[in-house]
Amino acid sequence: MTENSTEISANLERAETNLHAAKDLIEKEYYDIAAARAYYSAFYAASALLLSVGIDTSKHSGVIALIHQHFVKTGKFDKEQGKNLNWLFEIRGIGDYGVSAHVASGEAHLSIKVAENFLETAKEILG
Repeated sequence: MTENSTEISANLERAETNLHAAKDLIEKEYYDIAAARAYYSAFYAASALLLSVGIDTSKHSGVIALIHQHFVKTGKFDKEQGKNLNWLFEIRGIGDYGVSAHVASGEAHLSIKVAENFLETAKEILG
């Protein structure tokens, strides 16, 4: 295990928790909050991946940029998953900060599927 194994595990646990919360929230039709939790699931999975290569950052834009640099451009993640992480970040912005704009039901459901796929791929990479 790496020196960051405890932090990696903690981030994966947070990713799982946020994914479960997103699923619970979508059942109650809280689409904005569900989409935000889906993003955070991917964010914590991305943070775990970065820790596995010795990078520790918590700034959202930094995590996204570094995932592209270290995992998408190197082929560990395909380009579609990189785009999906960007999209999750955008949809989270609507969910968290949209005053009159809201996340639609279909977008919320898709955000959960995208986050679930991102997390599963992250876990495969981490072994």
